[in-house]
Amino acid sequence: MFPAVRGGLEAFAVAIAAIKSSDEQGPLRVTTTNAFASRWLVPRLPGWGKLHPEAPLEVIGTDSLLDLGAEDSDVAIRYATRRTAPKDGIAENLFKDTFWPICSPRLLSSGRIKRPADLKRHVLIHAYWSQNDRDPPTWQRWLSAAHAKWGDVPDFKDVQHLSFREELHAIEAAIAGQGVGIFSDVLVAQELARGTLLKAFELSLPGYWFYVVRRREHPREKIIKSFSTWVQSVR
Repeated sequence: MFPAVRGGLEAFAVAIAAIKSSDEQGPLRVTTTNAFASRWLVPRLPGWGKLHPEAPLEVIGTDSLLDLGAEDSDVAIRYATRRTAPKDGIAENLFKDTFWPICSPRLLSSGRIKRPADLKRHVLIHAYWSQNDRDPPTWQRWLSAAHAKWGDVPDFKDVQHLSFREELHAIEAAIAGQGVGIFSDVLVAQELARGTLLKAFELSLPGYWFYVVRRREHPREKIIKSFSTWVQSVR
């Protein structure tokens, strides 16, 4: 029976090698939140393509937590506090963000926002935070900090509000001049650099950390490390 068994094992080995080769040559599957994918990663993808044309990316934007162990993706960029850092793989911290009150330059150039008390005449834009998030950077927290610093700050209940379930929509509302939002300086970095959005006040709230996460002994560990290094180097 040995010749028949050997032939079967050789065919099996060839099939496994073909699958492995195909997997290594396919796109590197990167999962991250919709907001980070849209606002940060996608605009910078040409830079990755120039450095690593041999390793195209497949970006999986989702606010659901994909299981790296199930091999639904190769690498994840996660957003969490130090206390809730990812533990489903090898996690490498990238950078931390800071949240600022941010608005269209039209609101500032018109002179309608000069001090925190002026917020009473404007709309506060909110993005959704889960009840499971610890100490989220919300307008309630910012107004409390501002009141301790300046004193003359309107109460939360005395201001108009506009809320969005999707953070991307909240940012677009601020760009359109519909109000003032509390946003991550990572997600609106390009708008701040271009002047499309401006910081309304020099008082911020601490954000969370971005992590690159991969499963242990990943067959594409080398290119994943290159991806992690690239993400850290780009601003």
